[in-house]
Amino acid sequence: MKPIRVLVVDDSVVIRKLLTQTLATDPAIEVAGTASNGKIALAKIPQLNPELLVLDVEMPEMDGLETLTQLRKDWPRLPVIMFSTKTEKGAVATIEALTRGASDYVAKPSNVGNVVVAMERVRDALIPKIKALVPRGPRPAPPPVAKPAPGQLASPKGPSSTVALVAIGASTGGPNALTAILPKIPADFPVPVVIVQHMLAAFTRPFAERLAAQCRLRVVEPNQGDPVQQGHIYIARGDYHLQVHRRGRDGFFTLNQAAPENFCRPAVDVMFESVASSYGSSTLAVVLTGMGQDGFRGAKLIRQAGGNVIVQDEATSVVWGMPGIIAGAGLATQVLPLDQVEAAIERLVGQGRGAPVKVAVR
Repeated sequence: MKPIRVLVVDDSVVIRKLLTQTLATDPAIEVAGTASNGKIALAKIPQLNPELLVLDVEMPEMDGLETLTQLRKDWPRLPVIMFSTKTEKGAVATIEALTRGASDYVAKPSNVGNVVVAMERVRDALIPKIKALVPRGPRPAPPPVAKPAPGQLASPKGPSSTVALVAIGASTGGPNALTAILPKIPADFPVPVVIVQHMLAAFTRPFAERLAAQCRLRVVEPNQGDPVQQGHIYIARGDYHLQVHRRGRDGFFTLNQAAPENFCRPAVDVMFESVASSYGSSTLAVVLTGMGQDGFRGAKLIRQAGGNVIVQDEATSVVWGMPGIIAGAGLATQVLPLDQVEAAIERLVGQGRGAPVKVAVR
């Protein structure tokens, strides 16, 4: 089986060498070439035919954002992983890149005085993402999951029933997917939207700020004890699990730094499980593109409580891991392409705007 061909683009000789040596430790990956800026990289793509780019954000002559913009014109489906610093400037630029179509990002190791440790951190973060974005051979079988027996799950409510909260989980490709969905939600949307997007702590605030500039609803990162309010989109903070609870009819948030779940903090499962307990059949869950299976356990609880679960379809997902395992286990009430997700949310919440959407109902 041919190795995955990767083009490394970074203005630092040290970083290019580090990435090349790190990727060379895996026989399934081949560094097809390197480039010191985006202009050189774009010229090399037709010659090297890479299957994925690892792209630095800050470079002279043509930086990562300019490179990505041009790349998407000529190679719209070529996967790109941004290699970013954790600085505020780097975080803002990375969020911009993700919403322009970058597939994912990996943070450059910081405060590491040991090259071996730096390589280990990069390898652990980067190689699984490369393999997920450029799969080889047959798709790996998901972990064995017993499909629910008839009657085991409560029947989801129809479009006329009351939805009290929309809960969304996303990972790889999620920022771009959320940017496609959230700005379409109308200003008079009657229920709150709570989101867990797998993202480092330095990146969630710039992401929330960018969405706030595009959306008609208010976009915030909730704090401990904040109320859950209509007219708001809530983005979970990086490095904190987010839970939603109810006291009577009033919802409120709690945050904690308990152990990661599914290797993630925040984890979709943690948020979904709290929503299933607090909102039950009034929950509408949405699972978008992402690696792994975070959200599966929580989606099962939401379905058992009688709630609805929409998942993004395989054709429009950057990685069909999180939505795919839910669909494969028979837990999805709808499996939709990305461009139909927002309209389906509105319809189930009861807005009834626009023409009916054709959906695949399971």
